[in-house]
Amino acid sequence: MRVHIVAFLRHLDAVRNVSPHTVRSYGSDLEQLSEFLGNPAPAAVTHQDLRRFLGHLIASGTKKSSLARKLSAVRSFYKHLNREGVVTHDPARLVATPKQERRLPAVLTVDDAFRLLAGPADKGDRLRDRAVLETLYSAGIRASELVGIDLADIDRRGRLIRIRGKGRKERIVPVGQTALESIDAWCASRKTPQEPAVFTNPSGKRLTARTVQRIVETYRKELGLSQKASPHTLRHSYATHLLESGADLRSIQELLGHASLSTTQRYTHLNLDSLMEAYDKAHPRAKKQGPGSRAKGQRTKQ
Repeated sequence: MRVHIVAFLRHLDAVRNVSPHTVRSYGSDLEQLSEFLGNPAPAAVTHQDLRRFLGHLIASGTKKSSLARKLSAVRSFYKHLNREGVVTHDPARLVATPKQERRLPAVLTVDDAFRLLAGPADKGDRLRDRAVLETLYSAGIRASELVGIDLADIDRRGRLIRIRGKGRKERIVPVGQTALESIDAWCASRKTPQEPAVFTNPSGKRLTARTVQRIVETYRKELGLSQKASPHTLRHSYATHLLESGADLRSIQELLGHASLSTTQRYTHLNLDSLMEAYDKAHPRAKKQGPGSRAKGQRTKQ
């Protein structure tokens, strides 16, 4: 099986142009399956084998989202093997995908987002950190997209940045003037020989997505924000604040680089919650009017 896994990962990278992160994740998932089953021939694997594998993962405390991803890796692997004539069956076809828990993304209030952006001081690496935070929130991009930005990708006159997203798909996104000024201040302060990358470490090398995560967490703790914050929290906050300010869902889909509108639609649930909260606070018929009024937290039935 391992020989076919290596060939499959090469196919993902060279032919399907899948992101390096997905290639690594699928490789890890398939290696884990191969090790559990004792590296069998792909054609010898049955749906019972896969159920045993999933049962082992569940017993070890693996999250449902990770189970679904591992099963997706197996399905993609067997579809590839089927096209190549290596197998004539897909054992994963008879294995149900674990039902996912619906979780709304964490979102900062506008005030907390602004507090976070103002956290870094205007000196040293903190200039870089401020530029990182400003760009994440201003452009609504992922950490992996941020670290991939090169100096040549920035159009300062048009206030645009070229982004390389999932599957190496490119898109152009607008960026605010404050973020551009923070980027310029950071770039002007750098003294080490530079790569084309905008965001670099003290050695002049391109930042990693993990470092960007640590930057966000550092300032969240410094400011004592109760809401957990990550690069993706800033992305969710960007989308939610746009929606609350009147941006339409299709525009937000394009800005975020979502392939499907259904992915973007989860922000409507967040917006509905804020609308209902405002309704409960402001509408005369939603307020407590004595013993017969509805309990706190209940929504008025329409």
